[in-house]
Amino acid sequence: MSRLAPTLQAWFTERLSHQLEASPHTVASYRDTIKLLVRFASERSGRAPSDLEFSDLDATVVADFLEHLEHVRHNSIATRNVRLTAVRSFFHFAAFEEPTHAALIARVLAIPEKRTQRRVVSFLTKTEMEALIDAPDPETWIGRRDRTLLLVACQSGLRVSELIGLRGGDVVSGAGPHLRVRGKGRKDRCTPLTRHTMAALRSWMAERAGEPDDALFPTIRGTAMTRDNVAHLVTKHAERAADRCPSLQKKRVTPHTLRHSCAMGLLTAGVDTSTIALWLGHEHVQSTQIYLHGDLTIKERALARTAPPETKPGRYRPSDTLLAFLDGL
Repeated sequence: MSRLAPTLQAWFTERLSHQLEASPHTVASYRDTIKLLVRFASERSGRAPSDLEFSDLDATVVADFLEHLEHVRHNSIATRNVRLTAVRSFFHFAAFEEPTHAALIARVLAIPEKRTQRRVVSFLTKTEMEALIDAPDPETWIGRRDRTLLLVACQSGLRVSELIGLRGGDVVSGAGPHLRVRGKGRKDRCTPLTRHTMAALRSWMAERAGEPDDALFPTIRGTAMTRDNVAHLVTKHAERAADRCPSLQKKRVTPHTLRHSCAMGLLTAGVDTSTIALWLGHEHVQSTQIYLHGDLTIKERALARTAPPETKPGRYRPSDTLLAFLDGL
């Protein structure tokens, strides 16, 4: 009897869901990876997925699967590495459950990630953010919702999952207005709000008139928005804002661009990277270092603080013939 299928089931039900309490998003991502891998191995071996053995998922098959993702499915290297992370997670679990396959598992775990090219982050300037926030029609319910959502996204730097997960009760007004956010990895944090953003939220919540547990930014049917909903409205309003702000025509604006824009705004205002990491909910300060490369003005200010060496261009000529003779010895 194949031990692969029950080990996979135990990994999902016992390790991910019960022991690690992985988020539904993580479970869904790992599930999709395993489905792709199992189907690939099934076609390669000619066996049904439930009949696959560990030997059908050796290092050669996994490596070929990763190549298949890149060259047949045209996945990016970053996506390829995410898929490999899921495969490694399973084989780490299998190493304890099936020690008889230790050599096979070790060879799979030895498959390295590919290095990716790190691009300079794309972000919006203050003028571009203002044009984007002003793009929704304030005369419509959807326009007022979108305007408030964009304002909160640009000022708070929330992830899309955090933004659509906000509930009415997560908005804390009064002294020190802020948002209570459940972030990545189930880490809670508080994100402060400016007076302008808080005023816009009060106006929107009065119109929304929902319960504290209802979505802060619902669809017109009253349900919580999805990632695709937010991506669509950001793209739509960015195209409209480009008529007013032509520089937006050269930029691809996504919900994550708004998060980058918030971080760059904090950085250019002189906020240190440790505070920005806490603001954005980064687990490590190193994750915030990418923003140091994003704005040339930060480097120009650093250059202005340095004194250039006072050297005069020209060709060296010895000052004395005797010294020149001695130097040449």
